[in-house]
Amino acid sequence: MDINKHKDELLFVPLGGSGEIGLNFNLYHYKGKWIIVDFGAGFADDYLPGVDMIVPDISFIEKHKKDVLGIVLTHAHEDHLGAVQYLWDEIGCPVYTTRFTSSFLKAKLSEYGLSKKVPIVEIEQNGSFELGPFSIEYVQLAHSAPEMQAAIIRTDLGNVMHTGDWKFDHDPLVGKPADDKVLKKIGDEGILALVGDSTNVFNPGTSGSEGDLKKSMIKLISECDKLVVVTTFASNIARIDTIIRAAAEAGRKVVMAGRSLWRVTNAARETGYLENVEEFLDDRSFAKYPRNKILVLCTGCQGEPMAAATKMANGSHPTIKLVPGDNIIFSSKIIPGNDKRIYRQFNQLIKLGVNLFTEKSHFVHVSGHPSRDELKKMYELIRPKLAIPVHGEIVHIHEHAKMAKKWGVKQAICVENGDVIRLAPGKPEKIAVVPSGYLAVDGNYLLPTNSPVMKARRKLQHDGAVIVTLIMGHTSNTLRTDPILATPGSLDAKEDHDLIMELTNEIRFVIDEKAGDVKKIKIKIEKTSNEALISQVKSIVRRVIKREVGKEPLIEVHVERV
Repeated sequence: MDINKHKDELLFVPLGGSGEIGLNFNLYHYKGKWIIVDFGAGFADDYLPGVDMIVPDISFIEKHKKDVLGIVLTHAHEDHLGAVQYLWDEIGCPVYTTRFTSSFLKAKLSEYGLSKKVPIVEIEQNGSFELGPFSIEYVQLAHSAPEMQAAIIRTDLGNVMHTGDWKFDHDPLVGKPADDKVLKKIGDEGILALVGDSTNVFNPGTSGSEGDLKKSMIKLISECDKLVVVTTFASNIARIDTIIRAAAEAGRKVVMAGRSLWRVTNAARETGYLENVEEFLDDRSFAKYPRNKILVLCTGCQGEPMAAATKMANGSHPTIKLVPGDNIIFSSKIIPGNDKRIYRQFNQLIKLGVNLFTEKSHFVHVSGHPSRDELKKMYELIRPKLAIPVHGEIVHIHEHAKMAKKWGVKQAICVENGDVIRLAPGKPEKIAVVPSGYLAVDGNYLLPTNSPVMKARRKLQHDGAVIVTLIMGHTSNTLRTDPILATPGSLDAKEDHDLIMELTNEIRFVIDEKAGDVKKIKIKIEKTSNEALISQVKSIVRRVIKREVGKEPLIEVHVERV
């Protein structure tokens, strides 16, 4: 795509969040300039062994970073800002957001030595600011994070409403409900396109109120004997507020376990939230109080391997041990892709004799995203000419587009990551596709999901490995010892002894047979030139393992000449 040919067009390009729930990363272009709306991360699945988080591949916009005017954040959830610490260096532009989101982001950046490097411009709630040809107005909506701000992006070719995450909640506990009059006024002004949340498009009715959930949580916690543990998303301040106040009603002190919880609650207090609550205790204070007088608020609602709830479930938490009769409440949704590890965690807890409460069995969670009735109401208020569903898997996006047309929107475009949508001038349409994808956050590195390292891990995960070491003569092709085989994850040294010996003998036979015929197997007798020998041994191993076991393990052959 030659962007110079589209310099004076208003374009929308999602690079994350359109094809999955999470990783929200959206681009808007006009007059040769770009803005980024949200900069999120997501959870990895079993396709990426050893990886917890993934971020979008933003190589397309990196090529145009000199024309990127800013990053506009809608709110402080990981799937909307969690990639800043990993990818900001590739863009290097200012970040615009509200005070709470700024405080939360600064705490994250400080852990990566970026707090003084990333310029953050704080914008008032419902405030406005200019970025080149874009005039941006924040509009407050209700969500589970404080200061959730939809972005009204105004240009002389038309206006776009980018909703971010939202819901209609008459009693959100944190923040104010959405103002219908303000939304209707925005609709009266004229909206070219509404780019909106698709997460709960299959859910009928409404998503429920945080205020109603608070009543349920107070009742449930008050009825529990022994220890109560509650796990939820660390960034869900509305839910944290609910849990803290429910604990107070039940006469329990709150012990907090999980670094991200401390980070977000500190940010909340700095910006005027979580007022009039007792100081939290850290997990080292757990043993100082009777178990029936404590509520442990912890991370790990998605089964994250290193999170506090996971460590409690597998018995590895250093200070908090669960015993039969204790209670644990998962005040969260099971995010698709995390199902296996969450249910593994549930099973571990049941084996410990712990009472388990989840969204499947009790009223312990309300979503922060709009269900169908809420989506319909938003379209009735905004009345856009075009609907562009985002923030969902392909099936969510297609259903959202279908429903938007049913609710009176003239046109809906289904997008996937990398699609380039011309919004104006002329009829909106898809005009190109640019590179997109994911990067795995692997320790201190970012790796493409199809990098050799990731391919090797997947091969090891499914088929194991066979490692062959050959000790050869320095100036001949004769073996000095039998081939040495290690077979982690593919064969068992005891159970498969006969097969390993068969492999050993076949390798030795072929090498001995060819030992005097250097030209035939094309081997140079040098320590650094063993390609033909390695290729031949790999072929033997691959053929035998495939025939006998039906697997295709990772095969490595090492030649040492002595």
